[in-house]
Amino acid sequence: MKKDLLALFTAAAIGMVGCKKNHEEPATDISYPDVAEVSDPSVLFTTAAGVKVYNGGFGSAVATDPNAPDVFYMLTDRGSNVAGQLANSIIIGKPDFDPQIGKFRLKDGKLVLEQVIELKNAAGGKLNGLPNPAGMGASGEIAYDLNGQVIAPSADGIDSEGLVRAADGSFWISDEYGPHIAHFDASGKTIERINPFGTGTGGRKIPAVFANRRANRGMEGLAITPDGKTLVGMMQSPMYNPTKAATANSVVLRILTFDIATGATKQYAYLMDNVSLTGVSDIVAINSTTFLTIERDGLFGGAATNPAAFKKVFKIDISGATDISDAADGATGKLYGGKTVEELNNAAGLSTAGVVPVIKTLVLDLLKDLPKVYPHDKAEGLALLPGNILVISNDDDFGVVDNGASGFAQKILPLTNAVDRNRLYFVKIKL
Repeated sequence: MKKDLLALFTAAAIGMVGCKKNHEEPATDISYPDVAEVSDPSVLFTTAAGVKVYNGGFGSAVATDPNAPDVFYMLTDRGSNVAGQLANSIIIGKPDFDPQIGKFRLKDGKLVLEQVIELKNAAGGKLNGLPNPAGMGASGEIAYDLNGQVIAPSADGIDSEGLVRAADGSFWISDEYGPHIAHFDASGKTIERINPFGTGTGGRKIPAVFANRRANRGMEGLAITPDGKTLVGMMQSPMYNPTKAATANSVVLRILTFDIATGATKQYAYLMDNVSLTGVSDIVAINSTTFLTIERDGLFGGAATNPAAFKKVFKIDISGATDISDAADGATGKLYGGKTVEELNNAAGLSTAGVVPVIKTLVLDLLKDLPKVYPHDKAEGLALLPGNILVISNDDDFGVVDNGASGFAQKILPLTNAVDRNRLYFVKIKL
């Protein structure tokens, strides 16, 4: 195993991949480094205490451009925020922040920001990262600004987490609020917004059961099949379905497939490794039935105390899994012996109910298989380049964390004693 991994990483360091910019131009060879960091992120604002909030925040997801092997699209989430002191409260550093896609180009081992695509509603107005109103994706979170003032919910709020780029240059994004699946044109303007409530644009829905997502643990990952026909959404954690207490020991996550043309959906059960994990951060397609996921804890790699123990990439296969869709589209989904899929808790519970989960096999352990120690707490985005080169993005949280007293502190990596920055890791894997 060690020799195989060494060979793989040697190949990744070489990283020569033949790609065509278009049908007329010849193939271009590009060498991918082990890691590339975003160059000179701008300062979004500085708090009264002198904490710098960076923009930054582009690691929630990553997508490639098949016509430009040195271009990577990276996604922010709802903006700089930390947990508040009150139950279900969050502190949002910049309430008018517009979630956005950054177009980065790999130059001399660095990621250079070339374009910012701000996300907009169907009328062209900027979106924001504020919680949604009741009936439109409300997560139960109450938002406050840095002065302790309550911020009103917004129908234009999106907590963007999963990103795919379609062949026509448009983008599909999944979020943690509704959850929503939203389609944007190349300029960032909303084409369609789909959720369990039918309150998005276009009138299409995803199954009602997804409204039971756990706050801040919604549809974290999104993939598109290579034929461009199907979206595949990945929930980050077990949903509170029917309640938080009933699913306290569950490791059952849901995968949603969405036929772009017809709106038809299917659902599958995914087993997270253990209940202590933050969950699954992203999903990327290998083919129409096989995908890669990344599952993680929330701890820092290489920390002297309480270091990270689990950040792993798995290959999954949905072809033999049970479709757990509910034909009646009930609020709790299909029941098995009176229990929701989440209440079945684990592999034994699923087996007893006759539910076959997706097959899952380990592909990469970020804490053991990289050339250097992975120093971040978050590994949030996945993309796959030709030649089976896996791209992994980290979320730097705009360079800030909770200071424990209703405010922001600088996010410092324990291993390096430096502010966290957005990076892409390039790893040759064997599929």
